[in-house]
Amino acid sequence: MKIDSYRFGAIVIDGKTHTRDLKIIGGEIKENWWRGSGHVCTVEDIKDIIEARPHTLILGTGASGLMKPAPGLSEELARNGIRLESIPTELAAMRYNELCGMVGEDRVAFAAHLTC
Repeated sequence: MKIDSYRFGAIVIDGKTHTRDLKIIGGEIKENWWRGSGHVCTVEDIKDIIEARPHTLILGTGASGLMKPAPGLSEELARNGIRLESIPTELAAMRYNELCGMVGEDRVAFAAHLTC
């Protein structure tokens, strides 16, 4: 699976355009990702990622980086053996592709806010 491109409000994955926030877990796209607190990503919002136990979670924080990980999220992920990289979505898309090429898509999860 490859992220082809990202622009404000849209991400193209394997040639298909998605316009809602999403997650990629084990090479499978989970569309329409909603967070309980809007621009904050909490443990509850990514329980499925934690259960999948990837090596790394790439968190796309939006075009301007307005979405933030909740306080303590990085530490909770670390307790589960998951490293967090929280960066604006354009950079997150590139980083996801890079890491998948290095360690395989089953070891990298992606969760992205596509707007702000």
